[in-house]
Order: sequence, then structure tokens, then C-alpha cells
Amino acid sequence: MTTPPPAEPATPRDLVGIGIGPCNLSLAALAHPLAELDAVFYDRRPAFHWHPGLLIDGARVQVPFLADLVTLADPTSDWTFLNHLKTRDRLYPFYFAERFHIHRAEYDAYCRWVAESLPGLRFRHRVDAVRWNPEHAVFEVDFTQLDTDGEPHVLGRTHTRNVVLGIGTEPHVPAPLRPLANAPGVPVVHASDYLDHRATLLAADHITVVGSGQSGAEVFLDLLRARPAGRERLHWIGRTEAFAPMEYSKLGLEHFTPDYTRYFHALPEPVRDRLNTAQWQLHKGIDAATLAAIHDELYRRTLHGGWPDAVLTPGVRVRTAGRIATSKIELHLEHLQQNTRTRLTTDAVVLATGHRERPLDRLLAGLAPHLRRDNAQRPRVDDHFRLVLDPAITATGSNIYVQNAERHTHGVGAPDLGLAAWRSATILNTLTGKDTYRLPHRTAFTTFGLEPRPRIPPARKPQTLTPLVEGR
Repeated sequence: MTTPPPAEPATPRDLVGIGIGPCNLSLAALAHPLAELDAVFYDRRPAFHWHPGLLIDGARVQVPFLADLVTLADPTSDWTFLNHLKTRDRLYPFYFAERFHIHRAEYDAYCRWVAESLPGLRFRHRVDAVRWNPEHAVFEVDFTQLDTDGEPHVLGRTHTRNVVLGIGTEPHVPAPLRPLANAPGVPVVHASDYLDHRATLLAADHITVVGSGQSGAEVFLDLLRARPAGRERLHWIGRTEAFAPMEYSKLGLEHFTPDYTRYFHALPEPVRDRLNTAQWQLHKGIDAATLAAIHDELYRRTLHGGWPDAVLTPGVRVRTAGRIATSKIELHLEHLQQNTRTRLTTDAVVLATGHRERPLDRLLAGLAPHLRRDNAQRPRVDDHFRLVLDPAITATGSNIYVQNAERHTHGVGAPDLGLAAWRSATILNTLTGKDTYRLPHRTAFTTFGLEPRPRIPPARKPQTLTPLVEGR
């Protein structure tokens, strides 16, 4: 039975969060000790889960465990990953495991521990609309409480001075494959649902994985390990020119620092767009350990002669796709370098084709006249993660913040877990008007760009030495 929603406060809230993924969960955790802040967060899902379909056994998070929800802004917080281990009496096992990169399933369990402990999180609450009420100078947020079956149960409305959007991303299915992915009974699944369909996929005679990023590599490796030697019957294809490793050098990782985020935000819009396309290997490559594991598994299968029945071909795009009879899938492929075409018949397809930011327009339709947009009609976002709105709204001190929806303005670090705590702390500092969380002024050894005016250090005066005087 679904309980009625708590009574809304008589005065406007300070903050309403929409979506409870890692980004807004970070914000909720850092907001928790601020007793003066009235904040509530809504999510339509029944509980927190982080990409459950990709919690493949052994798969690891690609950032160190210090990139939890709070540590990089407040290592003394109650909601650190280390405190999670402490409450589970797992600190010593973790200490001896010497793991800097934890399993995805462990990160998911940590986030669920935080979500189940924090007040102010309202799951099974679907936000329907956000509007500006000029008479009372507040945002109106309409929501629907859902029952245990996900059906509408109770309508509600709350008022708030500030909104933070953390609605995350959604699976991307390329246009040529959408008809098959939407057809009932056809084993064409997005990687985000991989574990739900793993048994069905493994029963297929031939499986094709489309997508040459990290999730494609992890799915291919899991399928490879589960198939008998010599009868793997696997294809792995992707658009990139190689199954390329992710940039993971220490100076390369400085692109995921506040320093680079600030530098990127100050660049002209055309330059930002060009960089977002060119920097794909910073976030779309494959972890070197995963590539090594795939090669090791393939090599192991050659020890007794022969080659595994697995085809790995980069530089390939799917032009069109269709069904043959009722049980086969035909992919029409094009090799981008050779400019050649062929057809591939397969029994099942896993689309490791990534995720895209969920569009904000539907949710913010009531605010459309107040939104300021760039040349590509994307919402403009300032350096404090606020949507650029009509000054009549922002002059009242009210703002709409965004999390993981600002890659076009803040660069490749927008979805990175390592910047979540810093961004959340920046939002809270801006919202409260004080340094609630002390943030570092410098975070990278790299200096991104030239300063507006060359800084010439002043000439140093010769050092005057005081002669030693005996007896003094």
C-alpha cells in the first residue's frame, strides 16, 4: 500500500532536486548536515540502483574509490565510502585487498546505503512540471506519487526557491536499430539491460556486440568467458578506428579537475563543441586492464591450436538492420576506411552504444520563455552550474541548477564521478551564499591556456646579509 505524501511545508523549500542518481545523491549527502537548508529530492524509481544491467561480475568503477559521493569535498562526512565499509566491519578486508578501483556492484551497494539512510529522498515520485510563479517569486513543482505498480496514486505540488536537475542519461539506440530494439521477441537489447537478458543471449547460436567503448568490452569479455572454446560464435564491431585504450595518464586525467572545467567553460562555444568531439578517448575509450583481459582470454584459447571463433572489427557502422524469417537478424555493415559494405547474419545483438543526456525541454516546458539558449538552442549554463534564466527570476535569488547535463558548457568532466562532490559543493556554496565547503583554488599541475595578461615577476632585490658579530 502506498502511503500518502508528507504534508508540504507552509513556506517555500530552499531546494528541490529532481532525480536521485549519483549526482543528486552526492548533493543530498552534502546538504544533510546543513540544518538550515530545507531540501527534498524526487525520483520516479522505487529505489536507488546504479546501472543494474551492467553490474557484471568483476567489472570495476573507472575512478578511484575516493571519487565517492562526498570525500573530495568533505572527507570528514558521515557518507564516505570508507565510513560505509566501517559500518559493515569491512575496513580491514578492504585494507588488505589493496583496491584503488572498486567493483561496480560495491559502488552500487555504497550508494544504496547512503540513499536508504538519508531523509528527504522521495522515491516513487514522478516530477511532471516546473513553473515560475512570479506573484510569489518561487518555482512550482508538480509531482505524482506512484503506487507499488508504478501507476499514478496521488498528485502533489511543492514550492521552492531553487531547483536542481539531476535526471541523468538514457540509453542511446542508433536509428537503424530502433525498429528491432522495439520489436517484441527480438533479442536486440541495450547493454544497460544486459544482465536481465544474459541467459537468453547465451542461449543464442551467434551473438553480435555493437559498440567499442567500455561497456561493449565488458559485455564481450563476459560472453567470451561463458562460451565454449572453439565455439564462441561472437562478433564485436564498433565505429571507432580501433579498440582504443582510454587516456589514463596522470596528466591526461587532469582534464577531470575543477581547473580544466573552469578553463573549458570560459572558451568560446565553437571551440567547446570541437573539443567535446575530439576528446572522445578521455571518456569513451576502454580501460587497459579490460583490453588486456580480453586478449588474455583469446590467447588462452589458442594454447591447443586453432583460433577462437570470435571476430573483432573496429571502424564499422551499422547502416540498416532487419529480420530474416522470425529468428535471425541481418545487419548491413559499412567499413568506414575501406568504404566497403557487407551483411552479417546473427541471432542476437547487444547494443553497447552508450547513453545520452536526457533532454530538459519536456520537464521545463513551462519555463521555456525564461530560458536563455546558445547558438545550437541548448540551455546556457553559467560557471556555478545554473541555467541562465530571465533576470527577473534570478534577481529574486532563485535558480535552477543542473548536474550531468552541462557537457556542452563544462566539458568531458560533466558525467565523471570524480567531479560530483566538487560540483555539489559548488552548488551548495552558491545557494547558501557562503563557503559552506572549502574548495581548493588549484587542482592540477597543468596550466590550461595562457593568462589574459602575462605575469612578469618583479625584480628581486639583492639579499642583504647581516654580518656576523662575535658575541651577538
